[in-house]
Amino acid sequence: MSAPLHLVLGWGDWLNLFAQYLLLSLMSIGGAISTTADMHRFLVEQHHWLSQAQFNESIAIAQASPGPNVLFVALMGWNVGLNAGSYSAAFLGVAVTMIGIMLPSTTITYLAAQWGHRNRELRPVRAFKQGMAPTVIALLIATGVILGGAHHDWRADWPLWTLSCVAGLIIWRTKFHLLWLLAGGAVLGWFQLV
Repeated sequence: MSAPLHLVLGWGDWLNLFAQYLLLSLMSIGGAISTTADMHRFLVEQHHWLSQAQFNESIAIAQASPGPNVLFVALMGWNVGLNAGSYSAAFLGVAVTMIGIMLPSTTITYLAAQWGHRNRELRPVRAFKQGMAPTVIALLIATGVILGGAHHDWRADWPLWTLSCVAGLIIWRTKFHLLWLLAGGAVLGWFQLV
């Protein structure tokens, strides 16, 4: 990891950091990762609470680790606290950033789910659910295409695309457990068959 900066943060700074992450939570429609540009502007460019290397390392380490991808937010808070000079400040940084990023979006999601469940028989609620299903599926397919074809030749990777389509059909039409498909894909990848 990069060498820490030497910051002096007052309670107003911590409150400002918390407020920033509260706002980012409301903008994180695609997940917290979709707000990294604004996190960078705030933490690196505007306040200089993180170095460019610390910012990049926070994302890289969290994305490489098992668990939810929102862990990069905790690492950013940890690094801000370490830059402020102590492990207690690092734990405060984790709490401030994670509570800030999770509280609004979790609360809104919970309340909307409760409302939707109570009103599931209303025509607008049913229409919304039916309209969201193809949207979510299209976004997942677009993500798969981007991740699968970002730096590859489509014609040379036909086994990968065939396997992806077959796996999608199996998931859609059977009750075959997803973990077995993931394990099968890992074995095929291990032997470099796809």
